[in-house]
Amino acid sequence: MKNKMNWSEAKLPFPLKASNTVGIEVYEIPDEKKEEVLRKLYPFDGCPDLSAEKYDLHVCRRFRVREFLVVRERDSNLLVSPYYLTGGGTVIDWTDLG
Repeated sequence: MKNKMNWSEAKLPFPLKASNTVGIEVYEIPDEKKEEVLRKLYPFDGCPDLSAEKYDLHVCRRFRVREFLVVRERDSNLLVSPYYLTGGGTVIDWTDLG
């Protein structure tokens, strides 16, 4: 049986940088790895394209999916909007603009 990394819990193979929020670090994910990381961490069916536009319900702002962040918080990796550090919107708070 192959060893499969648990992408939601194990530290990812990217550098971490401290944020202004205590206990939260932000991964520095190279652009060429963003799609792979998004597909591994996206918890729902129908993973969006990096060029798709989403809306963060917490801050009422639009963003391109490619702008997502992955943060390390409480021994977990969270897929979040680019506004997470100010508004707290995780992937469950992304909605279509429709």
